[in-house]
Formats: sequence, C-alpha cells, structure tokens
Amino acid sequence: MLVTGAPPDWTTVDVVVPRRSHRLPGISMAGFRRRVPTPVGIDMVAHPAVTVLIDLSEGEGVVCDSRGRYERGSVVIGLVPGDLRAGGRVGECLQIRLDPDVAAAVLDAAPDLSGTMASLADVWGRGAGRVEDRLRAAASWEERFTIAAEVVGERLCARARVEPEVVHTWRRMRASRGRVHVEGLAGEVGWDRKRLWSRFRAQLGIGPKRAARLVRFDHAGRLLAAGHAAAGVAVESGYVDQSHLHREVKAFTGLTPSGVAVAPWLAIDDVAWPASSPTRGLATAGRHIVGRR
Repeated sequence: MLVTGAPPDWTTVDVVVPRRSHRLPGISMAGFRRRVPTPVGIDMVAHPAVTVLIDLSEGEGVVCDSRGRYERGSVVIGLVPGDLRAGGRVGECLQIRLDPDVAAAVLDAAPDLSGTMASLADVWGRGAGRVEDRLRAAASWEERFTIAAEVVGERLCARARVEPEVVHTWRRMRASRGRVHVEGLAGEVGWDRKRLWSRFRAQLGIGPKRAARLVRFDHAGRLLAAGHAAAGVAVESGYVDQSHLHREVKAFTGLTPSGVAVAPWLAIDDVAWPASSPTRGLATAGRHIVGRR
C-alpha cells in the first residue's frame, strides 16, 4: 500500500479551531475540511505532542504511512514517528493534539507509541467507533469540539496522572524551548539523574534529552516556517551553527531546513503552516483559519 497523491491545494481547505471555552490545558484541536476530496499526499513534520487524527471522511478516507507501517482511518501518532506521510481521498478530519504528559493520562498506550502510530481502535477499543459516529452526526464543528472535549476530559479524569516531577520536567523543557540543561532538572524535582531518566521515559515514552531536542527542533521549525533564514534560526534556537541545525532537522524529519519551512505540521497555530496557504479569516462557528499556521 502506497500513500500517493499531490500536495493539497490549501486554498481548498477550511481549518477551524475551537473557541476558548472548549480548550483544555495541554490539549489543542482543529477541524479540517477539503471542499473537493481529491487524492492528496502530505509529508508531515514531527511535533512535541501525541496526535489523534479522527477520520470523518466518507468512503476511502485517510491512510497514514510511518516507516512502512500503514493505517487506514483514525490513528494515534506518537512522539517522533519518523518519516510520516498522510494521504488518500481526505474529506474531513478532526485533529486532537496532546502534550505527552496529558496523552499518558488520556491514552493507555501513549508511552508505547513513541516512534510509531496505531489505529484509534487499538488504543481506545470499542469506544473509538462510538466517538467517530457521534462526531460524524454532529451538525457543526463547534458541536464536534464540544463532543471531543467531553470525551477527552472524561478519560483524563478517570485515569492516573503522570507524576508531578515528570510533568515539571516536561513543562520546563517547553518553557525554555528545549534550551535547558536536562541534568539540572533532576535536582529541581529532588530526584537523582537515574530516577528521572527512568520515570520520564516510562511515563512519556521518550528520554529527557531527546525530548528537549524535539522541543528545540519544534521552535526552530516554527521560525523557519515564519520565513526566517536558517543561519538566524540556528542562533535563535541555540544550535552551535547552521550545520548543527541542518543535522537536527534531518534527524527528525529527513528534510532540509528549507523543506521544513513549507511542510505541513501535525496541528495548526499562527506560525507553522504551509507558506503556500491563503489568507486567514474568521468564522462564526469558531475561529476559522485558512492560512499559515
């Protein structure tokens, strides 16, 4: 099975994000609708989050390929999934992006998903189909966001949380944009280095140093997507030099910095979105974005 198709024409894609009332800490959502569901192929870029893509398309729907593993329909994509390509005759899909500490509390298998992906049914069981049916039957994206927030919130409350020391370490990495001495974080939480490394990896599915590298890469990628030159991005993001930036981008994506600058990411924000996208706007059913992320 090959994921084939031309890159999407982003002028034909509507992107909607929820109002603030539907936003939960460590969780972001976006709805995508292609007005003409023709076959497309999208090379997607790693992000420091676990991503749930719920396929709401009619017919063939979404196919995802990560390192030769194929999944059709709704999927959960772990941290650092490698070369990731999504495609098919995509009509509509809902994207839920979870910070890894939140994902570990929402998805039973989240730590085991690092470096790969799985079908939503394998992770959520029979409940996945019921959620998909409810979302398809919803009359608007705003109603879909309400349903998704309810489902994720229930799972979050019903499961054990990640240890506070691990959460603190992750959030310090995000706040510093990956520019933090990981060894010093063990002292901050009152653990020794070995214990922090072990608990962090067991609960989030990735080692602390690799997690910090991913966060720093994410910051650099956003700057590249915003049009900044690679040399300046390397300095701003704390890389030794431009060659160091190039190696890190290659390691996480298989692309060059210029390739990352125009590649779609796993979720939207105000910066990191394809440069070929049209102008952003506002819609009454929620914040409606058509443009750079």
